Amino acid sequence: MKILVTAKRVEDPESKIKVKPDGSDIVKEGLKYKINPFDEIGVEEGLRLAAKHTGEVVVVSIGGKEVQEQLRHALAMGANRAVWVNHTGPLDQLGIAGLLQKVAEKEKPDLVILGKQSIDDDQNQVGQYLAEFLGWGQATFASKVESLESEQEKSKSPAVVLTADKKSVQVVREVDNGLATVEVQLPAVVTTDLRLNQPRYASLPGIMKAKSKPIEELTPAALGVDVAPKIQVLKLASPPARKAGIKVPDVATLVEKLHNEAKVV
Repeated sequence: MKILVTAKRVEDPESKIKVKPDGSDIVKEGLKYKINPFDEIGVEEGLRLAAKHTGEVVVVSIGGKEVQEQLRHALAMGANRAVWVNHTGPLDQLGIAGLLQKVAEKEKPDLVILGKQSIDDDQNQVGQYLAEFLGWGQATFASKVESLESEQEKSKSPAVVLTADKKSVQVVREVDNGLATVEVQLPAVVTTDLRLNQPRYASLPGIMKAKSKPIEELTPAALGVDVAPKIQVLKLASPPARKAGIKVPDVATLVEKLHNEAKVV
């Protein structure tokens, strides 16, 4: 089984994000970066599937040379090799999906796994665009019934289940009123939710091995993809500052303020 997984470079969620005074971008000096948490969950799920069904995990990232840090992280987790699409200009979701389409057509995986969204722009679009461009079925927001403290999780069993005939995968999805199980024929695109698994830590031997694992460099031009953005970000703005809360001496005062000031009871 061959699995292609994404590994986007994003700002560390623990970093304090500030918007530039002119609203053109965020202040990037001093920021730390990491692999998108949803993508890291995708890498973990790919590794579990490959371990159970004897497969290969190929990780892909788009960006400047700095994204090799995230690729090496995925390789240290256990991915077999990496693909780096070298592009430093702006990209929108259509451009990203177009590049991933060409990489998928080149690699011919049985399954593509992406995070359901990236935590920097929260678009939640690339997986859906990619499935449409490839003409493949898709299962979004992959989750599972078992908790992250379950025996299944402790044994690192994949939650994305390959069917007995190895022609489809079954995916548990989070929906408004609970969970739904869907089956999608391979090849397919799956996007991961937070409760799918708990990603492993990269071990020291894994980190050492990652240094010698191959990273193939590609470019949008070599892939034949026009990445000129169709969508422009005109301006960024920080959310309005929240009013500081207050302490009340007793329940009666709390109820009085909720009733007369907040008007919620």
